[in-house]
Amino acid sequence: MAKKIPLRQCVGCGEMKGKKEMMRVLRTAENDICLDVTGKKNGRGAYVCRSRECLERARKNKGLERSFKMSIPGEVYDRLEKEFDNLEAE
Repeated sequence: MAKKIPLRQCVGCGEMKGKKEMMRVLRTAENDICLDVTGKKNGRGAYVCRSRECLERARKNKGLERSFKMSIPGEVYDRLEKEFDNLEAE
């Protein structure tokens, strides 16, 4: 029997995709928001497609705010976008 691929919904575009194709955004116990590259860190996770547009869409439609049930300041999104750009440059 084929192994089931865990699907996650992008908070930007709402598409369901495999966990491996997506970027995990993490809220830690200290309410810090960061990118979880390994996908294994402890905390509440939300998933975004690996595209800049989806991150920007999540910012517009407050997808991360809904996932984490908290307000997220603009500088957090700016930092996520920088981390995103660094990953794409690798």
